[in-house]
Amino acid sequence: MKKLNILIIEDENLAYEKLLKYLSLIFESDFDHHHLRSVKEGIDLLSSPVNFDLIFSDIKIIGGSSFDIFSKVNVNTPIIFCTAYDNYLLQAFQTNGIAYILKPYTKEDLGETVKKFQNLFQEKPLEKSMFQEFQDLLRKRDASYKKRFAIKKSTGTKLLEVKDICYIEAFGNLSRFKDQKNEMHTLSSPIGSLQNQLDPAQFFRINRSYIVNKSFIESIQTYGKNKLVLKIKGLDKTVMTSTTTTKNFRVWIEY
Repeated sequence: MKKLNILIIEDENLAYEKLLKYLSLIFESDFDHHHLRSVKEGIDLLSSPVNFDLIFSDIKIIGGSSFDIFSKVNVNTPIIFCTAYDNYLLQAFQTNGIAYILKPYTKEDLGETVKKFQNLFQEKPLEKSMFQEFQDLLRKRDASYKKRFAIKKSTGTKLLEVKDICYIEAFGNLSRFKDQKNEMHTLSSPIGSLQNQLDPAQFFRINRSYIVNKSFIESIQTYGKNKLVLKIKGLDKTVMTSTTTTKNFRVWIEY
């Protein structure tokens, strides 16, 4: 049997390692794979002569979404999307016959999806216009979430991009933000009012005092039975999930 050549498009290392582990068990390690994390890497690779037998792809990746890749290059390879998105977007996948698996998933979930997809959709041609439709759906879904905050400074107003925020800390009736340049900013809004303004796929309130950005979590360690200790970029100390948030956080981060 021909050895499979698999492409994995996933920008989060924990999710990539989990997927690779499960695939090794499903295919008994008899496959080659290539891993990439960004839209640019995807366009460059899939525009080259290299061929893949199967693609596993997250939706939100560095530089945009994987739809930005597939709407720009010709892809005849079967794609299985590994996504945390809700049914609003998944209904579109079902309509177009594209397979998906909803995070967090088990090895058994993945195995069933692979088997079903190989039987039903192998060699199914994919239209670029289809991915443009998905991009439009994604933009509509994300339109309600905050993209930037206007921070008042002594020198004027600074526009802080939400994607650059490492964490948000409660500061009385105010909130403090640390950005990826290690600069601190203060906003005259309590942390509770900010929670619903942020994309839940990217931000998580781990306890009463902190909201963290998934992209800037540097390490996770178990603490006792019901808590996790996190190291966040830009934060001198570690922070801990509360007993009531730990279970949902594990699902969210796939830990």
